[in-house]
Amino acid sequence: MEMLKRWFSQLRSVKFIFFLLLVVLLSGVLLFFLMYGSNQNETYEISVYEISPKTIRSPKTIEDIDKTELERIRAEQAAPVVYRYSEDIMKNKKAIINSIFTAVSELDVETKKDESILPNEKLKKLRQKLKGMEKDDSFYLLSDEQLKQLLAADQKDVDNLHELLLLTVGGELAKPFKEDQLLMHRYEVERRIRQTSTLPNDLLEIALAIGRTTIVETEIVDEQLTAKNKEDARASVEPIRILQGQVIVREGQLIDRDVYHQLQLSGVLTNQSSIKPTLGIILFVLFISGLITIHFMNSKKADIPKKKALVIFYIMLFLAVILMKIVSYIDHEFDVLIAFLFPAALVPMLIKLLINERTAVLATIITAATAGIMLQEGVAAIMQMEVALYILFGGIISIYLLKEHGRRSTILQTSLGVAFSNIMFIIFYLLMTQSSYTTSELVFYAAAAIASGVLSGALTMGLLPFFESSFRLLSNMRLVELSNPNHPLLKKILVETPGTYHHSIMVANLADAACESIGANGLLARVGSYYHDIGKTIHPGFFIENQHGNRNLHDALTPEKSRDIIIAHAEDGASILEKHHMPIEIIDIARQHHGTSILKFFYVKAKELNPKVEERQFRYAGPKPQTKEIAVIMISDSVEAAVRSMKEPTPEKIAALVESIVRSKVDDQQFDECDLSMKELKQVKQVICETLNGIFHNRIEYPE
Repeated sequence: MEMLKRWFSQLRSVKFIFFLLLVVLLSGVLLFFLMYGSNQNETYEISVYEISPKTIRSPKTIEDIDKTELERIRAEQAAPVVYRYSEDIMKNKKAIINSIFTAVSELDVETKKDESILPNEKLKKLRQKLKGMEKDDSFYLLSDEQLKQLLAADQKDVDNLHELLLLTVGGELAKPFKEDQLLMHRYEVERRIRQTSTLPNDLLEIALAIGRTTIVETEIVDEQLTAKNKEDARASVEPIRILQGQVIVREGQLIDRDVYHQLQLSGVLTNQSSIKPTLGIILFVLFISGLITIHFMNSKKADIPKKKALVIFYIMLFLAVILMKIVSYIDHEFDVLIAFLFPAALVPMLIKLLINERTAVLATIITAATAGIMLQEGVAAIMQMEVALYILFGGIISIYLLKEHGRRSTILQTSLGVAFSNIMFIIFYLLMTQSSYTTSELVFYAAAAIASGVLSGALTMGLLPFFESSFRLLSNMRLVELSNPNHPLLKKILVETPGTYHHSIMVANLADAACESIGANGLLARVGSYYHDIGKTIHPGFFIENQHGNRNLHDALTPEKSRDIIIAHAEDGASILEKHHMPIEIIDIARQHHGTSILKFFYVKAKELNPKVEERQFRYAGPKPQTKEIAVIMISDSVEAAVRSMKEPTPEKIAALVESIVRSKVDDQQFDECDLSMKELKQVKQVICETLNGIFHNRIEYPE
């Protein structure tokens, strides 16, 4: 504790921006090492054809690219080929037949004109005319002998042959058929030629030869539609994935090459360490560090409170992370999700009480996200979402339920509310998993929900005094405790200086109401007022409110001696409060509530005795009020004492007195070092007058 105090005293001189960057940097590095390994999957040293030592599940969903491609190739090969009937084939074959017989007819006409042409020359000329058809099968199947017979045949028979071929071949090629039906259609052409032909045998053979060679399949592959079918077949194959949580190999099962391939893809082999999770943790730490930096940079508080708030924030975050680390170490020993035991509301409740609600919301979000990463169980891909939501909802509920004053009873009520919220979330979780649970598991989850809430409250109440004492913080809960009349120092004031005690109560009422009206901390003003005159317990009889009868002890003292006693009560009070380890805000109120005001009564008295007396010798040491609350207490302190000395106070007299006192303080520059505006000062005067009018109202005179 003393080390923390010395540390903070040294850091007072450091600019907040440098302090913030230093703390965020160091804390980010520490947070990374605490989180490192939380998202690393368990790996195994296994070889092909070994027996699996345990059941291994895939920690992530991943596509088996090789198997997927193999299945797509198979689907592509199995895709149906699309055929279409081609009329051009029939036209081309009929054109070939026409070309043959046209060439024969032309050569016959030439022969009649020149009868000296020999048969071999005729054959040669026919070959010459049909030269462009050399690539067609129907041409090559006619031998020289058959061509000679065709040239020597009667023109009428040739014409009949021509007509027969066109009719039978054209009729058959008008039918759509594929290559596997080719023999059947050729046979049909031969049959029709034989049945209908009256040709000589030599021409019949020629007709059969031409008929056979010109019959080809009339359905050709539609390349475009076939390619589309293959493309659709590939697209229809879903990627083959190894799913997160899928059993790859069971304990005692032989690991063949296919299983080993799946283990490699899942990244669970020892030689498959990846830097990606580490980079992910680094990015996560950078992200939350950026959030924290932006949050505290935008805070309107003074530097010292912001430094304390920043350190408290990180201490709470590290406390939560350490608890998560402990839970993660023992989590694998249980069949249930023991992360539900984590005190979900601890961090948000403490930070709301010690800092503010806005910072508590940020802490809740960061804690929930961190827990989701660190408290992974089984095969969670990125984070354990149910754990993250559990802590997020529990934390938000605690922030809404926890009252600002933070009494222990309120913390207990809040923890019970969090326990109820936890139960509701666990019921949701159990229903969504659609699994069957034993009675013992259900009892555990119910107990974990209640334990999480109660533990959050218990740890909050236990740790709150430590933080308040170590960082000298003044939470609302601490203020409420200090306002208890049974507090030793308040009892000391009551017993030793009852007049001062009553005066302090009146000042507290005025200051509380006035501070609330301008948005200052009314509770701080009230509690500070209770203790602001505790220094009077050193010399109680020298203060008018504690004097009884007509005897005034100052009558026997010089003005200088009276001055020393009166002025000393401010510093004496601060010393007493410091000795009892009171919050610095309360100590500052005791020390500053008179600022550097002058003791006018004793100054005037001393001036009468010695005209050379300087005014500064009769002023309080100060400092002047540094906060709105202390400035309001200064006004309330002076006004309450002055009004009490008035005879028959009326609203007009009270208003005039308040205005006079405030004006004198302003003229004396007592408010120059605090941020109390003239508008707020006007509101303070109005509220103080209203409160005093309520106290000093006219009363009915009851008959005797």
